[in-house]
Amino acid sequence: MAARIDIDGLNTWTETRGSGENTVVLLHGGLSNSDVLFDLIGSGFEQDFRVFGFDRRGHGYTADTDEPFHYDDMATHAIKVLEHLGESKVHLVGWSDGGIVAMLVALRRPDLVDRLVLIGTNFHFEGIHELDLGDDAPPVGLLESYAERSPDGADHFPVVAEKFMAMITTEPTLTTDDLMRLEHPTLVLVGDDDLVRLDHTVALYEALPAGRLCVLPGASHTVVIERPQLVAAIIEDFLEGAEPPETLLPIRRARLGT
Repeated sequence: MAARIDIDGLNTWTETRGSGENTVVLLHGGLSNSDVLFDLIGSGFEQDFRVFGFDRRGHGYTADTDEPFHYDDMATHAIKVLEHLGESKVHLVGWSDGGIVAMLVALRRPDLVDRLVLIGTNFHFEGIHELDLGDDAPPVGLLESYAERSPDGADHFPVVAEKFMAMITTEPTLTTDDLMRLEHPTLVLVGDDDLVRLDHTVALYEALPAGRLCVLPGASHTVVIERPQLVAAIIEDFLEGAEPPETLLPIRRARLGT
């Protein structure tokens, strides 16, 4: 069921599917929208979870404003959406920019979050390989997807793309000390040829007190598009599994006392 809610004057598009006891909140990537995550992996959770998503400002069905993009502002928006949702705790599943937003939400409002899933997520802007959209046409389907949904129309896409590039080349600026405060069970999932550098991903995982790491072979930053069923199955297993996980020969977790 799709609905719009007012968040500080921003007419925010939301959608809810499924009717499980626990809620999974999908946080889409940059220059993307909630439809992508709903259609690719969200459907895998609908039998066991209530699945909720919303389009951030300037993305999907939610209009843009004149302000630049900042991850802190996105986290503020997300927190207010979660407060409107009224759930005591939710699972946050964030892809790329959505994963950054998920971390910031959990750091600022740990009381709202149960478990975290970070897909292709960097905690510092220097942790990604160089991404140059240049003056060429956007990737196939990106402009079309934006034009189909945006209240601002296709002509506004270059504005959004410019604000996006300005943000990802200067933000986020989290440290491993910040990550150590994330005590929520957290799954870090990437493709083995991800936009996020592998050493950066490992640093993220190793800093998390209750982290788990999954590197999918033969996959890229668009792993949710390339391997949606496998990604959904791995995430559901994590969300429903024991915490801490029961293993026969714990090494890292033995040192952490879990």
